[in-house]
Amino acid sequence: MRLIQNMTTIAECTAPEYPVPNRAIKISVIGGSGVGKTALVVRFLTRRFIGDYERNAGNLYSREVQVDGEQVTIQVQDTPGAEMTDNGVNLPDHVTCSIQWADAVVLVYSVTDRRSFDLINQLHQLVVRTGAASMPPVILLANKADLVHLRRVDSQQGPVLAGTLGCSFYEVSASEDYSQVHGAFHRLCCQLAKQPAPASSSSHASPGATTEKRRSPLIPRPKSPNMQDLKRRFKQALSAKVRTVTSV
Repeated sequence: MRLIQNMTTIAECTAPEYPVPNRAIKISVIGGSGVGKTALVVRFLTRRFIGDYERNAGNLYSREVQVDGEQVTIQVQDTPGAEMTDNGVNLPDHVTCSIQWADAVVLVYSVTDRRSFDLINQLHQLVVRTGAASMPPVILLANKADLVHLRRVDSQQGPVLAGTLGCSFYEVSASEDYSQVHGAFHRLCCQLAKQPAPASSSSHASPGATTEKRRSPLIPRPKSPNMQDLKRRFKQALSAKVRTVTSV
């Protein structure tokens, strides 16, 4: 798994080794602060749960997997937490860029935090506005289901909200059940894998670079006879230099 620290450098940093994967599936995870977004992403991609994380600055996680028999690169963009204020929603700039970049969006709230649940409807409206003509698939994920004694959102409110928003709903515990987390993300990946792949190389572009065409980061292994000849002559020159030094 590759961890990329800066959202603006995705195009330069996510190139895997050979062979070049068939396509990329890009998922943006958004929600309030402290709802467990990073824990969910890491749990899905690595099976591991880590209780404490540094404050999220907008990291990209990337991993090559098989989805319905197809080799794909799953790129999951973790985002800084949104906050409810007296003047509305305090939304980091990276969140909008991430939605524009993504093929799908995961909305996350914590069942122990009522404000994070109340925030979901406004975040969904942001996805609708940002997606414009091409609304990305959205799922609603309720985290920390294991903390029953701290629950502040009734178990029936999540499905009702998901029905209103027209998206799938999953209640999970990142700390206790990997299968729940994996199942939610895996179903979303399968849904995306069935859709036609993007026609241009922009599928690997960085969030925030939607108007500027970026060079594809996926560089295939050189197969040109000219390139091979150049490499052969370079080795010959290097060998000659070594012989000269040895003779001296």
